[in-house]
Formats: sequence, C-alpha cells, structure tokens
Amino acid sequence: MSDPQTQFAAAVASSKTLSERPDNASLLKLYALYKQASDGDVEGRRPGFTDMLGRAKHDAWAALKGITSADAMAQYVALIDRLKTG
Repeated sequence: MSDPQTQFAAAVASSKTLSERPDNASLLKLYALYKQASDGDVEGRRPGFTDMLGRAKHDAWAALKGITSADAMAQYVALIDRLKTG
C-alpha cells in the first residue's frame, strides 16, 4: 500500500467530505492527532479559562505528548476510516 504520509494526506482530504459531522470528542481527537502528526508535541501556554475551546484543543493535543508523528498519522487515518464507515 502507499506510504503513511500519502495515506495521511488522503485521510485529511477525506475528512472534509464525511457524510456526517463527527461528534465533538471525535473532532477533538482528529485535531489533536493532526497537530501531533504535523507539529509534534504541544508547545506554548494553555489558553485561559475564558477560551474553553482553545483549552480543550490544547488539552487534547497535550494528551498525545510523546507519540511519534508516524503513530499519530496512523491513528488519524484509522479514525477517519471508522468515521467514514459509520
């Protein structure tokens, strides 16, 4: 099959064409996996308490600290596959 980077790019593209909008927990997981795969471990300060969405995103990404880019890509692809099949 194709290399992980190509599979990841295809999954990112197909995430935009899902038949149904994923639930909030899945969206946070997708965000965190994408950021971990693309940028590595989270950096910077956690947003303040008035930015609840920013905090949730930061926390979801921080929970993946130490996961390699390749592992995050594989998990992202697997999650998109599960969301596509419903």
